[in-house]
Amino acid sequence: MSVEILDGATIVNFLEDEEAFNAQICDRFAHLDSDHDGRLSYGEMLKELQCLRLLETHFGVDVETDPDDLALVYGSLFVQFDHDLNGTVELEEFKSETKQMMLAMANGMGFLPVQMVLEEDSFPEEGCGLGIC
Repeated sequence: MSVEILDGATIVNFLEDEEAFNAQICDRFAHLDSDHDGRLSYGEMLKELQCLRLLETHFGVDVETDPDDLALVYGSLFVQFDHDLNGTVELEEFKSETKQMMLAMANGMGFLPVQMVLEEDSFPEEGCGLGIC
């Protein structure tokens, strides 16, 4: 685990470094693509979405979450990535939506520094210390 301090500008700088961003996205996509077919199925993507624990915690404390609510949120997020609605997420869709999500995060943070605790093997491992598990 590591502790990183970042702000919106740190995230934007990472996104503007196309080489670093593309390398990290390609590595993450390849890691998630367990059947190596060049596309992420809902099942493959679900592992990543569950890792984010969007509804399962409240200010870092585990909370009981309705499985139906979770399924709805995860399904909606998958559709957000699946731009052409063909039931899979291709690399370009993954890259585009990840960039949009990170920009939204940067805009929300602004210039206020935020301290983040990142797990080992968080995304990306190098550079600015941004983390998607």
